[in-house]
Amino acid sequence: MTTPNTRAPAEAHAPTGNPWHTLVAVAFGVMMVGLDGTIVAVANPAIGAGLGASMDQLQWVLHGYLLGLAAFLVTAGRLGDRFGHRRTYTVGLVGFVATSVVIALAPTVAALVALRVLQGIFGALLIPAAMGLLRTSFPPEKLGRAFGAASALISTATAAGPFVGGVLVDTFGWEAVFLVNLPVGILAFALGLRLLPPNRATDSSTRTDPLGIVLIGLSMFGLVRALVEGPHRGWADPAAALPLGGALLAGAVFVWWQRSTDHPLLPLELFANRTLSIGAVLMICMAIGLMGTLFYATFYLQDVRGLAPAQAGLVLLPMTAMMAVTSPLAGRVLDRASLAAPTVLGLLAAAAGVFLLSRLEQDTAVLSMTGAFALLGAGLGAVMTGATAAIVGSAPVRLAGVASALQQAAMQLGGSLGTALLGAMMAADAVSGTDPAVFMDGLGRAFTLAAAVLLAAAVPALFLRRRTPVDQVV
Repeated sequence: MTTPNTRAPAEAHAPTGNPWHTLVAVAFGVMMVGLDGTIVAVANPAIGAGLGASMDQLQWVLHGYLLGLAAFLVTAGRLGDRFGHRRTYTVGLVGFVATSVVIALAPTVAALVALRVLQGIFGALLIPAAMGLLRTSFPPEKLGRAFGAASALISTATAAGPFVGGVLVDTFGWEAVFLVNLPVGILAFALGLRLLPPNRATDSSTRTDPLGIVLIGLSMFGLVRALVEGPHRGWADPAAALPLGGALLAGAVFVWWQRSTDHPLLPLELFANRTLSIGAVLMICMAIGLMGTLFYATFYLQDVRGLAPAQAGLVLLPMTAMMAVTSPLAGRVLDRASLAAPTVLGLLAAAAGVFLLSRLEQDTAVLSMTGAFALLGAGLGAVMTGATAAIVGSAPVRLAGVASALQQAAMQLGGSLGTALLGAMMAADAVSGTDPAVFMDGLGRAFTLAAAVLLAAAVPALFLRRRTPVDQVV
């Protein structure tokens, strides 16, 4: 039996135009959002000096962006399905660039943080729409390559953020890490006008779910806020406990409401697809390995080894390069073979890379470090591609935006969770840089945990299976 809004005619979602043109068009927008998540980290000292901001205020320059992004992702994905991914992508792109320019002119740190939240919301519109465009533009037999290329762009931009940010801050000042989005955004907008396929909705008959939007926004906001505050203040502190309790409550009510309403924001039948559910878990584990390792490795390179931001970025470059190489290669394997093989191999390689990093000492040779970072990057690139294909490729085309939002939400939550979990393994004063020995002990424990998470994730990855969604064109 077929019920309204459950299936859509396959011909309504048939790919049109040249799909590689779509990939080129969204490339710069995707990279811009990925870059902005990490590029600001090295600019924080300069922002603090320029705006007279405290350390507590500066951490919200990053976390405000992540909160806006995480809280709005699923809603943004649903908007793309209803109103068209090209239109949603364009609105997100223009808003993201405009907000970036205004941030560079912010007179106070409070204004800067508020604008960063808004920037995150526009980023939430942009990324799921870009992935939705790829999902609806590429035929099934080429989706792996498309997701591999997109994963390479996102992971490369994310990992390159500290190096690019260091160069820009050293040369032009902190404002440059935001103003760089202007020329990139103009190029992305021009390419979009020329190369993107005509706007079309994939699920235009659905209605807006205002209560669902509020509930999932509150849940995501509270969860990320708790993950930000918990490692520093303690999980019993009201700053962490109250947001966590609110997130769990809002999440439970959200699930109940999605089961009750005729037009859910997030159709829960998506999770009946085992491959999609496993993909979401793998994306979280991948982000724990990527963002958690990147965060504390940066402290090690700068505070313990005494490297400048740009120099630290160069040491991390092998990880970036290998992610860029293995992601498209894994995509080709996904198109020709199974989802499980490259993903499992990637998890094993990434776990080995992080374990080698857990053995770092204060005077470890640079060559040994770069080898471990390269192995980590090679594995993470394959895992990101496999997990993305499992989530977005397994969902019906009509829900491409929602599935893309799930992929990004899992990545963002995994990044926050990774920082929190690895932070719990560090001693209270380990990240201050005042005691290198204490830091190194904590770093070893933290990276060992990250390796264990990646290794454990290889078990469910064995059960990944390619399934054809009900309205996928075959």
